[in-house]
Amino acid sequence: MIGEQLKRVLIVEDDTDIATAVSIGLRGKGHEVAVATSGRQMNEVLAETEVDVIFLDLGLPDVDGLELITQVRQWSAVPIVVISARHDSQGKIAALDAGADDYVTKPFSLGEVLARLRAIERRAGSGSESSVLRTADGRVVIDLAAHVLHVEGTQVHLTPIEWNMLAVFAKHKGALVDARTLLTEVWGPEYVGERGYLRVYMSQLRQKLEVDPAQPQYLHTQMGMGYRFTP
Repeated sequence: MIGEQLKRVLIVEDDTDIATAVSIGLRGKGHEVAVATSGRQMNEVLAETEVDVIFLDLGLPDVDGLELITQVRQWSAVPIVVISARHDSQGKIAALDAGADDYVTKPFSLGEVLARLRAIERRAGSGSESSVLRTADGRVVIDLAAHVLHVEGTQVHLTPIEWNMLAVFAKHKGALVDARTLLTEVWGPEYVGERGYLRVYMSQLRQKLEVDPAQPQYLHTQMGMGYRFTP
């Protein structure tokens, strides 16, 4: 699937002009493209075809896009890039927290779509090393390869974005990770200015990993510099 080059792309978009333009552009770059104009058609395609990435419009006529993301995440980790006319940060956070991997706002160019695909490929490649990481006190056990987190013996759910952040921290264990590096490795270079994302997701990770999120043992903020993970 992902690792060498993304090939099978599913575009879920009820605006036929947008879907046609993107599909023609992607086919011109060597990708195989399927198009669905509703949530029902999307599920029909996924039942019959394995895809490497989904571009999903949130404003579909039959099913709420966030609900579709949640449904897919119950059985698949296929990357999902949300397409939306909404530009507000809360909409982006809701989609990412539901399980989307990336977010592109309308209007967008083919170049931006291709950049999103490259970012997903980079993240897939950087996450290829498998390891189990335990905190020194034994409270937290992180299996990055299997995407399984146990805290005090109980399995805890993380969203795809939270997993990507934790993978970056694990790779730089004990070292300072500046905001620019974290945003680039998790979301892509076009997100280097979105520091609000980091505050939201660091808070969520601390809620799930720390005994007292207000006094973190593992995920530390170094004001004006970045973050440090000390398991």
